[in-house]
Amino acid sequence: MDPILGMSVLYKQDQDPKKVDLGVGAYRTNESVPYVFDVIKEAEREIYTDLMSSKSNKEYQPSEGNAQFLDLSKKVVFGDDYANYKNRIAALQAVGGTGALRIAADFLKIFNPGTVYLPKPTWGNHNNIFKRVGLQIGDYPYWKKETRGLDIEGLLKRFNELPDRSVILLHACAHNPTGVDPTEDQWKQIAEVMKRKNHFPFFDMAYQGFASGDLDKDGFAVRYFLKQGFQMIVTQSYSKTMGLYGERAGAIHFVCENDKSCQNILSQLRIVVRVNYSNPPIHPMRCVLKVLSDEKLYKRWKNELKVVAGRIIEMRKLLRAELERIGTPGDWSNITNQIGMFSYTGLSENQSERMVKKYHVYMLKNGRISMSGLTTKNVAYVADCIKKSISEGN
Repeated sequence: MDPILGMSVLYKQDQDPKKVDLGVGAYRTNESVPYVFDVIKEAEREIYTDLMSSKSNKEYQPSEGNAQFLDLSKKVVFGDDYANYKNRIAALQAVGGTGALRIAADFLKIFNPGTVYLPKPTWGNHNNIFKRVGLQIGDYPYWKKETRGLDIEGLLKRFNELPDRSVILLHACAHNPTGVDPTEDQWKQIAEVMKRKNHFPFFDMAYQGFASGDLDKDGFAVRYFLKQGFQMIVTQSYSKTMGLYGERAGAIHFVCENDKSCQNILSQLRIVVRVNYSNPPIHPMRCVLKVLSDEKLYKRWKNELKVVAGRIIEMRKLLRAELERIGTPGDWSNITNQIGMFSYTGLSENQSERMVKKYHVYMLKNGRISMSGLTTKNVAYVADCIKKSISEGN
């Protein structure tokens, strides 16, 4: 079983009243319940009204999905000047971010059946998706244990050594699982090396707006690479950013050389979709489209993103402050230096397992925790358990 899903099963079976779930990769409120965005509630009401008045129906969509949804999704990813590039961007609606990754993997297997290089570490399902279609997997340095930060020197060295035209997967923001992102200057260094080596960027963009609370700030890397003239793939998810976990709303964007290659790639992508699931679901698309196409809802969505991201940032501050207040051994600046939903705490495998088995604080063996599982009510308990686990040995 997937370690994250397995952890969730164990948590649900645990009867301890103090149990804490820091494994789940979904946003939770300060009351530890899933959050439904207010703009999605409003969108759902409008969708229901349209359906009841026969203004809409449940007919099949085209294989690539709704054209307006895709056009507005390009704007979210690539910014206000996306119109300068949109005829070179082949886009499809996808079944969530995972579905977008699978479409990309199938396409690469057919047209570029080589190696995909992933950061070490990366989201566990990346490896599974690419291996399942028969692609080779390589890696590059990312996490530097000594600093609990980015190994920018190792990363750049590796990119220089890779064969020209390598396909390299990059987390656009809020790196999962480490919570460590390159700075804007470091992204520019990465782009410089990749351009010199003619590498092909493959951005996984699951958390835009969910890291800093700002769509533009979180979109910096993708937009910078676009302006540098890269052809690339971008997989986009609305699961976190609109709370549509169970609806599976996402998109995939291929930035192509020109209009003609864009149309050629789009035709091949339609074939990939046809043999996978034929047509994308219509309801999640409508939820997103209502928000993106309505100026007032769009503005409210951006404000909600700030609130959601703000709570995670606040939990980082509270956890670090509590760890330091009680004298937990070590430097805990990494907690607030990292960004997004996840944090690599630096706990060893034994310490992490102790957190689960002895203290009922559910986290991954690699030391990753989901910051949204923390609340003002449990943060002191979690900090105390971390201190105890560390004090009991490596």
